[in-house]
Order: sequence, then C-alpha cells, then structure tokens
Amino acid sequence: MATVKADKNNFQSDVLQASEPVVVDFWAEWCGPCKMIAPALEEISSEMQGKVKIAKLNIDENPEIAAQFGVRSIPTLIMFKGGEVADMKVGAAPKTALSAWISGAVA
Repeated sequence: MATVKADKNNFQSDVLQASEPVVVDFWAEWCGPCKMIAPALEEISSEMQGKVKIAKLNIDENPEIAAQFGVRSIPTLIMFKGGEVADMKVGAAPKTALSAWISGAVA
C-alpha cells in the first residue's frame, strides 16, 4: 500500500480514528530532506502493509494541523496510536533508521 494523503478533511477519520497505528509525515514541496525520505516511506508503507499506515501531510496546505501538533521543523514524523501521539521523530534519516523506528513503535 502506498502512502496516503492526509489533510484537514480526512485527518480525523484517517489518522485519529484509524484502527492501526499511523505515521504522519509532515512535509512541504520546498523541503529537500522531505523529498529525500519520501521514497523510503513509500517502500516502508508497502513492506509494513496491514501493520501501519503512512500518511503525508503538506504543512503549507494544512498549517493548522502542523501547529496543533507543535511541528516546527520538517520533516517531522509523528506516530499516532488510538488517536494519540505515541512518538515523534524530527529530521531526515536513512531508510534503515526510519524502518527500525516505525517497527519499534508499532511492536
């Protein structure tokens, strides 16, 4: 499964009310490091299908959601479980580190 797009219209249903853990990638078009980790997140989304959902939220299009969760730097990855923030990771990282973080958080 590929990553899904999150925005103010579906954040409640697709992230906060999701049955599985959800990692939200807070990003923007102009962010180089965000673009660097995007392919890794796509791969992890496919590899961990059924265990975790990965959503991408453009902060320029949804500044109120970014502000609600205190996102000040991007990329910021926030893990949600049961509608609550379970963990947060700020900054780009290699796929192995991202995969290990996500695996550890959903275990």
